[in-house]
Amino acid sequence: MPPTRLFDMSELDLNKVEYDRSAIAEVNPQSYEMSQLDAIVWHDLSKMLCLGYKDVTDKEFWVRGHIPGRPIMPGVIMVEAAAQLCSFFMKRIYGLEDFIGFAGIGETKFRETVVPGDRLWLLGHIHKVRSRQFSAKVQGIVNDKMAFDTVISGMRV
Repeated sequence: MPPTRLFDMSELDLNKVEYDRSAIAEVNPQSYEMSQLDAIVWHDLSKMLCLGYKDVTDKEFWVRGHIPGRPIMPGVIMVEAAAQLCSFFMKRIYGLEDFIGFAGIGETKFRETVVPGDRLWLLGHIHKVRSRQFSAKVQGIVNDKMAFDTVISGMRV
């Protein structure tokens, strides 16, 4: 059974984009095929919450080979999207300076497949911030079902 969602998306305007792909690119260094975040639609700095998404297309670099004839978004790419969401939040919204590197992944469960045509919603909660490191819980939602949940950490490098 999946955990409770980090927050209720039903009361949010999911069509309002706060930060688009170009704004994300100003902060996150990932580019070309490694850019895995399309928009941030909502955040709450006081609660350290954010919501973004990745629109999965048939043009993704992994489609041809994972899995031929039945492309499934690799779990590691889902987690990368989660890390990019949290990195953007910590730098642009929270105001952390310097480069943020991926420091760890834990407690990860994959529950649903994500395929071309899906919008992967990313719900993030930064739950621990130290001088050089932060930790976040992230959930991926697709077709109103939890596709994955994880805990990631990032570090100022």
